[in-house]
Amino acid sequence: MKVVLDTCAVVWAVSEADRLSPRAREVLEDESTEVLVSPISCAEIACAAARHRLVLDRHWRQWFRHYVFLNDWTTVPVSLSIIEEAYSLPEDFHRDPADRIIVGTARQQGCPVVTADAKIIGYPHVSTIW
Repeated sequence: MKVVLDTCAVVWAVSEADRLSPRAREVLEDESTEVLVSPISCAEIACAAARHRLVLDRHWRQWFRHYVFLNDWTTVPVSLSIIEEAYSLPEDFHRDPADRIIVGTARQQGCPVVTADAKIIGYPHVSTIW
């Protein structure tokens, strides 16, 4: 199985695994799962750290790279086709650019998003795991 992590799932998988749902933990612990992460999550983590909404044990840049490497996650570059997908989503979807890019990435990759975000979970045009 292949999945894309929402930013909260990235943070929780690293530092607060108990905040993940049992199903999300099961999927992430399965060695056959290919975990994808969008660089937009790095941007969200950087912003949260700068605003002191997220406390990290090292600079956000090193934190993100360290845990992506440690967990053997794959970053998926934000390409033109992902941006086109993110801003051509069918029906109404909220305006948050990061969530749009994460959903666009999942749709491009043909896989679900691991997320607790009710707006993404309620969006009928992307599969989710929670």
